[in-house]
Amino acid sequence: MSTPLSSDPTVTYLFDPLCGWCYGASPMLQRLRAAGVSISPAPTGLFTGSGARPMDAGFAAYAWSNDQRIERLTGQPFTEAYRNQVLDAENGLFDSGPATLALSAVALAEPERELDALAAIQAGRYVQGLDTTSLACLVAILREAGFTAADRLATPDEALLAANRARIAQGRALMASLGAQGVPALVTRQDGRQRLIASNALFGSFDNLVSHLNA
Repeated sequence: MSTPLSSDPTVTYLFDPLCGWCYGASPMLQRLRAAGVSISPAPTGLFTGSGARPMDAGFAAYAWSNDQRIERLTGQPFTEAYRNQVLDAENGLFDSGPATLALSAVALAEPERELDALAAIQAGRYVQGLDTTSLACLVAILREAGFTAADRLATPDEALLAANRARIAQGRALMASLGAQGVPALVTRQDGRQRLIASNALFGSFDNLVSHLNA
């Protein structure tokens, strides 16, 4: 029997849409949602701006090795289409800026569906081998999945851009305030105090994760 949640908690999810470990954590997040946990996504912009970089051969090899480790641990698939069309793409980029903007567009229009949009973007990248650093590609992914934010993303307005900057700033500030070293990570609030649950809790048993939430 699974350990029951002591209450109906709300957690903040620190993530980046191009983080392979965040993709690996997706099944556990879905289990939390099914158990009644309210999850508030908080993009950190970890791989935007100065965190973005060209996808050269050395970095591609490192990423693929890491991705295989994630697949073994979590069962999340990283396909040959992803390897060939994303990691080995000529003049490829590792830049989560466009995908983060896409999620901000969804958060403004349908906030309750942001995790679903993240899952669609992750599947597009890691399973279908789509270029999720391309705004046009992201618009197509959202449109195919029925997100009303697709049209706004196609021509981002200043309000969307400002909201995206604010969300990244908030995510980074929360990481810094709690000493988070990376993503994915969860943050709980109890008696007005925030508490960091580090990423390793997302890759063990569900009961272990629940015990962290209940602590």
